[in-house]
Amino acid sequence: MELGPIREKIDALDRRLVELLNERLALAAEIGRVKRNAGGQIYVAEREDAVLRKVSAQNSGPIRNEALRAIYREIMSAAIALEKPLVVAYLGPEASNTHAAALRKFGASVEYRPMATVSDIFTAVEKGDTDHAVIPIENSTEGSVREALDSFVESDLKIVSQIYLEISHALISTGPLERIERVYSKDQALAQCRHWLQRNLPHARLIDAPSTSRAVQLAKEDPGAAAVAGELAAEHYGVPVIARNIQDKADNTTRFFVLGRRPSGAVGNGKDVTSLLVSLGDEAASHSGALLRMLMPLAERGINLSKVESRPSKKRPWDYFFFLDVTGHHDDPRMREALSELRKFCPMVKWLGSYPAVD
Repeated sequence: MELGPIREKIDALDRRLVELLNERLALAAEIGRVKRNAGGQIYVAEREDAVLRKVSAQNSGPIRNEALRAIYREIMSAAIALEKPLVVAYLGPEASNTHAAALRKFGASVEYRPMATVSDIFTAVEKGDTDHAVIPIENSTEGSVREALDSFVESDLKIVSQIYLEISHALISTGPLERIERVYSKDQALAQCRHWLQRNLPHARLIDAPSTSRAVQLAKEDPGAAAVAGELAAEHYGVPVIARNIQDKADNTTRFFVLGRRPSGAVGNGKDVTSLLVSLGDEAASHSGALLRMLMPLAERGINLSKVESRPSKKRPWDYFFFLDVTGHHDDPRMREALSELRKFCPMVKWLGSYPAVD
C-alpha cells in the first residue's frame, strides 16, 4: 500500500485534532473565568484525577494508558495556563529530580520557580509568591525526607496531590572514573547509590550538596569530581555521563507532595488518601499501649492505615509526632468521627491534607 493516502488521512486527523484541542481549551478558559469570579481554585487535583481515570477507562488502544495520560497532562497544563498563569515552586536548581516530578505533574505550560531549600518552598506558598509547590517526601530505598516532614509541624499548607517518580541515577563528570576523588550529591541520592560507590570509588570522598542539580554544577567546575544525579541534569548543564543506572535498587522510586493553601475535594470510592500529624504527648509516657490506642479509632471504623512514621517533636526529650497516611477523605463521616475521638486524648491531631490515591 502506498504511503501517500495514509499520510493524507493522518494530516486530516491532525487538522481535526487541532480544532478539537482549541475547542476544548476555549471551554477551559471559560471555566477559568467562572472560577476567578467565584474565587475558586485553578488547579483542582480531584478533577485532574477524574479526567485521567476516565480517558484511561475509555482507551481501547493501541496507545498505552501511560502515554495517553502524558498527552492529557499537557492538554490540562495548557488549559490551566489559559485559566490563570500558575506558578509552581520546586526544590532546585533546574533539572533536579523534583523539577522532573513537577514537570510530570503540571506540564510545560506553567511557570516554574526553583527554591534552594524545603523551608524556602513552604514560605513561598504561604506568602502567596507561588500558587503551589512540589517537594520530595520519601524514597523507596532511603525512607523519608526529614526536613520535609518537620516543615509540616508549623505550617498550615495542605497536601493537595502526590507524584511517584522512578529515580535513575548516573555518575556525571568531566573526567574519567579513575581520576575522581570527590563525589557531590544530595544526601539521599548518595545513600541510594551507596554500594555502587563503595565498589567503584572506594577512596572518593562523598560530599553533600543542596541538590542533585547543584552537584552537577559543582562537578563541572571541579576536574577531580563527579556528581550523582539524573541524566536530565547532565544534559541541562552539559556534563558527560560516565556511568548509568548506578542506584542500588532497580525500583528506586521517590514520592513527592504537591502543596497548596487550600485543600483538595474528594475523589470518592476509596480513591483518596488523608495525611495526619498526631502527637500523643503525656499519653505515650503514661500508657504502654498508647500507640495502639491512637490507631484504634481508625481501625474500628474500617479506615486502612498505609503509613505510620515517628519524628522527634524537638520540644522535649522523648516526645514524638506521628505521621499517618490513611485511606479516605477528611470529609468522610467515618473519618470525622475517628478524628473527633482521637482529639479527646491526643494534644495534637492535625489534618495535613486529603488527595487522590495513585494506582
